[in-house]
Parts: sequence; structure tokens; C-alpha cells
Amino acid sequence: MSKPKFIPLPDFRKISPDDMIKRSDVFYKKMKKRRTVREFSNQPVPREVILNCIKTAATAPNGANKQPWHFVVISNPEIKRKIREAAEKEEWEFYHNRAPDEWLTALENLGTDEHKPFLEDAPFLIAIFSKSYGIKENGEIDKHYYVKESVGIATGMLITAIHEAGLVSLTHTPSPMGFLNEILNRPSNEKPFLLLVVGYPSPETRVPKITKKSLDEIVTFI
Repeated sequence: MSKPKFIPLPDFRKISPDDMIKRSDVFYKKMKKRRTVREFSNQPVPREVILNCIKTAATAPNGANKQPWHFVVISNPEIKRKIREAAEKEEWEFYHNRAPDEWLTALENLGTDEHKPFLEDAPFLIAIFSKSYGIKENGEIDKHYYVKESVGIATGMLITAIHEAGLVSLTHTPSPMGFLNEILNRPSNEKPFLLLVVGYPSPETRVPKITKKSLDEIVTFI
């Protein structure tokens, strides 16, 4: 086993506690404005913006630095239509046959149903795949670790970067999502993790009136 190589921590700059508080508060207030939307404009988005957001996601911490993710960026209208048709088929089954009443009741306030026009309206879809293993140049299996945790963190950073760039997004998870492998021609070692819809909000966009849990409910200091 080769000896690991280390370098000095790059570009770390210590700031004062007062500045830390101000910066963290500014960032919180910016992210507090982030909302999931379901009505998208077809206004074009520069491809470079999406690439920069994905580059941000790829900096995420991950198990053993295996970087167990793959991002497929879809703008082709025909492929988006195929994804919508397949997703709506699964969603119809969910809403009409598979979902328990308790789950449907929980969704009522969000106004969701099996119709997913946003999958064609938005300029970009990003299909995020988790990789259970890689394949080395010699054909050997390269096992990946903490895959779900790693891809989840990367996805959160991607959503944050998209909001920071001035766009909106929607996390879409039709179940099952195996149709994405077929439509996007992805290998069997990749599993669909999430379909992220990205673009500008439609001028008619409305979002549910919801609240977040209080800090007392979600934080414990000991």
C-alpha cells in the first residue's frame, strides 16, 4: 500500500467571529428565499451556468474520495418528452394504486398530482445517478463507499449552487426510476438518485404557503 500524500490546506482564511456571524446570517437569509417550484419558464439558461453548478456539486465530501456520482444534463426536447411520458406513467400508478391514503393526505397541501409538464417546460433536467462501483482501466471492480450519503450531499450543494446562480429547481423522484437508465443509456452500476428540474420560474408561478419547524424542534445543544 502506497503512503498517502498530504498538502497544506489551500486558501483557508480565518475571519473574525463577528464576520462569521454576519456571513452566516446573510447566507441563511439568501437560502431562506429558495423555494421548490413546479411552473417553469422555457427561457433559455446559459449552459455554462449549469456546468459551474455541477462543478460545485463535484466538490462535495464523499466516501474514500470515490466521487460516486454521474450527472446527465438533458436539454433535448425529444428526450425530455420521453422522460415525461415515462415519469407520468409511474406517477399515475403511484397516485391511483400504490400510494397509501396517509401519504396522499400529506401531499394534498402541496397540490401535486401525476401530471408533470415541468419535465418538458424547463430548459434543463439534470439526472443524478449514484454509482455503486466503478470500473478500473484493467476491468476490475472499484467498490464505492457511503454512496447514498455522498450523492445526497452533492445534490444538496448542486441545489444550493443553482439557487445562488439565480435559478429555481424542483427535486423529482418518480418511483421506480429505472426508465432513466434506458432512456439515457446509463450502465447497470449507476442507479437513478434524483431528477432535478432547473430553469427560471414561470411568471405565473405560485408556491404552497408552508412553514418550517422551529429551531427548538430541530436543534439540540448539549
